[in-house]
Amino acid sequence: MRAKIAGLSLAVMLSATAGWAQEIRTAPKVITAPDYNMINCSGFVTDQKVPDEFRLVSGEQSNYKLTWTSGDYVYINRGQDKGIRAGDRFLVVRPDDYVGDVPWFKWQEKLMKAMGTRYVDAGQLRVVNVQPKVSVAQIIFSCNYMQRGDYVLPYQERTTPPFKEAAAFDHFAPVSGKPVAMVVNGKDHMASYGMNSAVYINLGTNQGVKIGDYFRIFRYQGTAAETVPQTKDYQFMMYGFGSAPQRYSWNDLPREVLGEGIVINVSRNSSTVMITLSSSAIYAGDYTELE
Repeated sequence: MRAKIAGLSLAVMLSATAGWAQEIRTAPKVITAPDYNMINCSGFVTDQKVPDEFRLVSGEQSNYKLTWTSGDYVYINRGQDKGIRAGDRFLVVRPDDYVGDVPWFKWQEKLMKAMGTRYVDAGQLRVVNVQPKVSVAQIIFSCNYMQRGDYVLPYQERTTPPFKEAAAFDHFAPVSGKPVAMVVNGKDHMASYGMNSAVYINLGTNQGVKIGDYFRIFRYQGTAAETVPQTKDYQFMMYGFGSAPQRYSWNDLPREVLGEGIVINVSRNSSTVMITLSSSAIYAGDYTELE
């Protein structure tokens, strides 16, 4: 009888130990920084000239291929005459000249123009063969397709800022008193964003912004320029669903804090921000402030 009890106790202990070990093995990984794709594929906006003399000019299977992607071989217009060597690594970007945008809020076009030109991150190349005037490079990392005319830039590793220490999100955070701007646009021309979206904000190094800074995102009720789907005067009245004793304007009511994001790329008048937390949908035209 004692042997049976001892055997049972040992089995229970072994089972508990195995369960504990399994729990350790399956513990969720703590994410401490934006991932490689977010840092290198979110695009950017700049008012400074991006060098455009070095270009992608063609690639293999060009008789039927219009674009190239990861693993493909492409041709660039620099060779031995310009000091290119096998193993050299490059970034590929291109101006985002999409013309299908419809303005989402009152000042969007004016703010984007002041921020500069937006660029698509297409990916990265490594030179595998050098000829007198051109070189062959392989696409080793792809964010987007590549095409003839894309800009080829010397590779520079981008800074990966760490996330701040986890803390409770302050849904009623007071005004920081620091510079205020707007979510002007976002990657892929989206107008609605959430957690892990990349957005472009009209503050940059000229206003003291640096990589790793955090922006708080917020909204006012009833502002005339706001383009969140809404009914006019909804902040104090909604037909059939009651009304307040008096009219309220946008600055009479508390602001609504929607989320926050970390700066992952910055130029003189623009920042690329990864939204790290959102309590509801964020739209182009929502306000931001440095935390």
